[in-house]
Amino acid sequence: MTRRVLVTGMGIISSAGHGCKAFWESLTAGRSAVTPVEGFDTTDLGRNYASEIKDFRPRDFLTAAEARRTGRCGAFTLAAARMATVDARLGPASVPAGRLAVIIGTTMGEAKDIEGLEHAWIQKGREAVDAKIIARCGWSLLPIHVARSLGARGALLTLPGACAAGNYAIGLAADLIRTGRADVAIAGGVEIIQQLQFAGFARLGAIAPERCQPFDKNRQGLILGEGAAMLVLESEEHVIERGADAVAEFGGYGLACDAYHITRPHPEGTGTVAATRRALAEAGIDPHEVDFINAHGTGTHANDVIESKATREVFGDRPVPMSSCKSMIGHTMGASSALESVACVLTIKTGIYPPTIGYEVPDPECPVAVVANQARKGPADIVVNNSLAFGGYDAVSIFAKVGRLPPPRRLAA
Repeated sequence: MTRRVLVTGMGIISSAGHGCKAFWESLTAGRSAVTPVEGFDTTDLGRNYASEIKDFRPRDFLTAAEARRTGRCGAFTLAAARMATVDARLGPASVPAGRLAVIIGTTMGEAKDIEGLEHAWIQKGREAVDAKIIARCGWSLLPIHVARSLGARGALLTLPGACAAGNYAIGLAADLIRTGRADVAIAGGVEIIQQLQFAGFARLGAIAPERCQPFDKNRQGLILGEGAAMLVLESEEHVIERGADAVAEFGGYGLACDAYHITRPHPEGTGTVAATRRALAEAGIDPHEVDFINAHGTGTHANDVIESKATREVFGDRPVPMSSCKSMIGHTMGASSALESVACVLTIKTGIYPPTIGYEVPDPECPVAVVANQARKGPADIVVNNSLAFGGYDAVSIFAKVGRLPPPRRLAA
């Protein structure tokens, strides 16, 4: 790895607001975006709260043709990518088409469309299945929507990396740039709420009744959310060449799997510890240099305890400020670490730590320095972003103020 990777633009579609300004104002104000579910019937599921996006109009962001050929997931993706390129001032002439990559992470893609097709088939027979909807359902289409819009002819990939998919996508995009396979990449994650997903988590007993309270002793589970976030990543040389401004540096990432259980993390947090240490090593920094941790913080008992244990294992007794955006915008699955990457960059840019709302009773099993209920200012040169998914998909990334990290170096595998 020989080239610095800089963040020059960001775009976001979220229940907390569309665009970085609205998103950040909502998060730093500690506003909950959790409301009763309106998108489908939850009568028999015992739970009725989620963090739905209820004000998204595709034609506000897409052309009529783009709106027709994308489902909700694709529309979120394309809208966030378009925002990010505008934010980065990245036009068609800014980068050779073959040097622009698009990497998108998701968990279930256009599952809502697939669900609708199956319902139509069951109710009315095969003749009711709409071929035009089938044509927009493939996971592989998500980066293609963006590539068609931008004229990108570099690497395209969809990564179904569970709830760590966003971090996986951003990390892989950074690798393409570092190794010279691309100069610029659009990378991030996307997820939509749909009935099958909601029912599955409800049957697992993982959904909280009304709110998500990460690290609180009385937490009762997660709240599902949806949205998309895309980052424009560029090599330092390309940023200088086109006279662009960078808002942060992508310092590195670490991947690991604890190979333990399909839904429960390893009791000792082995995958999380390994991923964090690998990310720190790739960024060339020590644990004591980290200023803030954007926690995975789902609000489930197992996740919060194990994440706390892993944090103490890596960072020792030093109380690194730590917060979970999921307390406000819910768990957006494959999009979560991408939305939280945007939050990390905005933390660096503003020097403000977003809060964990609903934190009322400290849990002795979670002895971490939670930023409770109100945002606060603090040093923010180096920020860690945790993403810990089902099956042991552990991905930890690091963002930093431009110029704060040592020069990139080659690392052994």
